[in-house]
Amino acid sequence: MNIIRSAVFQLTIWYLAIIMVLSVGFSYALYRMSDAELNRGLRRQQDVFLNQTFPNFPGFDDLREQQMKETRDRFQSNLILFNLIVLLAGGAVSYLLARRTLKPIDEAFVAQSRFTADASHELRTPLTAIQTEIEVALRDPAFTKEAATNLLKSNLEEVAKLKALSDGLLRLARDDAGRDMWESVSLKDVATAAVEQTSSVAATKEISIENTVGDITTIKGDQVSLTELLTILIDNAIKYSNPNTSIKLTAKKKEDTATLSIIDHGLGIKASDLPHIFDRFYRADPSRSKEKVAGYGLGLSIAKKIAELHGGSITVKSTPGNGSTFTIRLPRHNK
Repeated sequence: MNIIRSAVFQLTIWYLAIIMVLSVGFSYALYRMSDAELNRGLRRQQDVFLNQTFPNFPGFDDLREQQMKETRDRFQSNLILFNLIVLLAGGAVSYLLARRTLKPIDEAFVAQSRFTADASHELRTPLTAIQTEIEVALRDPAFTKEAATNLLKSNLEEVAKLKALSDGLLRLARDDAGRDMWESVSLKDVATAAVEQTSSVAATKEISIENTVGDITTIKGDQVSLTELLTILIDNAIKYSNPNTSIKLTAKKKEDTATLSIIDHGLGIKASDLPHIFDRFYRADPSRSKEKVAGYGLGLSIAKKIAELHGGSITVKSTPGNGSTFTIRLPRHNK
């Protein structure tokens, strides 16, 4: 980006200016101190040479001045060469430091641009559908009340999609300002609530959900958010599982962490997709499922953010054709 390149150039100049000010200042101070020491040394030499050895030596002052001039010239040349080396090396180092300093900002700009482009694309689809349906209806001279009702129902469906998308974007933009309000949450309660919320969806595909999460530990956090996290993962497992399969929830605890796994026997995820499934708007290859899977690719991004806000993480292991295992790791709440 032009803005980043310009910022890198300006920051490089500032870094280099600071380096050169220090280098020139140090060189000047060194030159002045060395010149003073040289003068004192030559004066002592003059006193010994003239007063004790050759009191009437002609032209000694001229010889002394010539030596002083030659020594100053050599020292000045060496300092100039030193500062030229500092200028070149400092320029290279300044550029690398500027690039490294601005790298997070550059990545944030790229991510923001990609996010804006993806969001605009996703918003355009339902808006275009609504616009097209309305334009067709307005041009139809035989537009009936029944057709109007169907049009409104279709538009409501598109509006619902827009609302779901906006809710997802707001969820991703939300910070952890409410962390001070967190409380002790039972992992069992979270799993039970998530299973209840997804049971009807699972039933439509005749998928059974086996919840083996017992009352083993508590987590410090927001129960609503944690339930949403688990609901997203279960819903994702349902979407990419064939009918008449099963999903299993298991939990374990260690000294400082609790792990909760969602195991499905669905279609699995390709190795090429695994590094990207938590990216915003990322949708895996449609060939994963025989059915068209609804959504905007925000669910797993939201789940990841909820886990991170709680000091945890989500990992996934998957083999195409043999299902996937999503594992949530969260810090335990030690009472």
